[in-house]
Amino acid sequence: MLLSFCGAAGTVTGSCYWLRTGDCQFLVDCGMFQGSKTLKALNYGAFPFDPAKIDFVLLTHAHTDHSGLLPKLVKHGFKGPIFATRGSFELLGFMLPDSAHIQETEVERLNRRNARRGRPAVTPIYGRGDVETTLQAFSVVDYETWREVGAGVRARFWNAGHILGAASIEVEVATGQRNPRVMRLLFSGDIGPEHKLFHPDPDAPDNLDYVCCESTYGGRSRIDAAPERRRQALLREVEGALKRGGNLLIPAFAIERTQELLLDLSILFDQGKLPKVPVFLDSPLAIKATRVFAKHAARLEDTDSVPDPFSRPNFRFTESVEESKTIERVSGGAIIIAGSGMCDAGRIRHHLKANLWRRDATVMLVGYQAPGTLGSLLAGGARAVKIQGEDLRVGATIRQIEVYSGHADGDQLLDWLTGRLPVKGAVFLTHGEDRGLTALRDGLEAAGMPGERIIIPQLDDVVDLLAGESRVAFRPVPHRLPRESLGAPDWHNDLADFSLTLRERLDEAADDKARRVILRRVVRALEGEETG
Repeated sequence: MLLSFCGAAGTVTGSCYWLRTGDCQFLVDCGMFQGSKTLKALNYGAFPFDPAKIDFVLLTHAHTDHSGLLPKLVKHGFKGPIFATRGSFELLGFMLPDSAHIQETEVERLNRRNARRGRPAVTPIYGRGDVETTLQAFSVVDYETWREVGAGVRARFWNAGHILGAASIEVEVATGQRNPRVMRLLFSGDIGPEHKLFHPDPDAPDNLDYVCCESTYGGRSRIDAAPERRRQALLREVEGALKRGGNLLIPAFAIERTQELLLDLSILFDQGKLPKVPVFLDSPLAIKATRVFAKHAARLEDTDSVPDPFSRPNFRFTESVEESKTIERVSGGAIIIAGSGMCDAGRIRHHLKANLWRRDATVMLVGYQAPGTLGSLLAGGARAVKIQGEDLRVGATIRQIEVYSGHADGDQLLDWLTGRLPVKGAVFLTHGEDRGLTALRDGLEAAGMPGERIIIPQLDDVVDLLAGESRVAFRPVPHRLPRESLGAPDWHNDLADFSLTLRERLDEAADDKARRVILRRVVRALEGEETG
């Protein structure tokens, strides 16, 4: 019985577990890699398994880094069912078509540049036809109800408190005929924090053989995100942005984060704590998601005291490109919520081009920023960035708040994990950067779990789950990327930083003679590198 870590191992995104038993093969999640260009290139490469041999998929939730490669799986031969909750299926009904549209649009733009540079054309990872086939493969499951999903395998979904439909998945596998036993595994998915808007606190079973747990915020403690404190933090940031006089840009994830912001803004407007300034929701995907949330409002927590929380006279939903372009006429006093949350795609990039250079503007980051993304560069204090080939100086105030994070912090993750004990075999820590993984491992060991049974796998590692409870047996396999390439900016980021620094030095030079001296020094350095 083999478990392969095909994503979110040694890095945060690309969640994908591949399990092989004597009777079947299946995946838990099939997510897209996000971050540096080196990491995202994995989305275009071959899977480390044959999609046609996968019998079924268990999906924890709808976020792209857990679901975004499902249509690629179908495109390359997968024909089995995809088991997911009702909420996940409804969200993916428009998220996956949106993903296909973005890929087709971005590849078309890239191929125009490649043609001018004499480079070969590339094809999208998948298209809208692949998405339609994928959506037909879904089989909806209920929470806390056992479901026979494959030969010798049954699964039960538990509310993870992360986003609408999110689940931790308990899996039971019959391990053979000679010495029959049932192997019990738990895949955390993404665990939500305490006091998460819309959802109860996460729940899951205990007394397991193996647990795979996310570690996104391992070792990090956030302030108490109880509703009143969370709204006070938002109030301070919005007041500060309006006082500066420019627009407030919020790069927001379309699913859940946007709806949380709209709900809290509604309450602050209704209480008279904020002036009713225009709020533009400029994301077709987020608008569709908001309609799904409105549909489920009666079953969500925290919405009963706010009738019609996503509808206010000053809320303006701009779906068309023409409507989006009109926002550029607004030079100040507005709140603009647009995707993507890491600033790597979507309409937020157009608004950043229009506002980032302004000293009276504010950009407020409200979620995790993967290394190498534009959002992470802004959070790190970059003085200049490149957006769609254009160099931009950062004049805006950059703020970052974590009270809207959809992830449990380090203490909450540790509480969730200790609540799963005893674990007979091992705990695998995934979906995190080195610092978070190490901190969660140390915390779990301090809580009494033997250190040799707390494992931090790397991308493409394979373990034999039947090798025995006294040790974790790794199989020798090739790895698609070296460990150092997984959780850090790559040479593409270095090149962009060098280009911006060089332009800055040239602009600051006294005259053209001084600029030529700078360029000659750069050329000599490059020539020295070649001869050395």
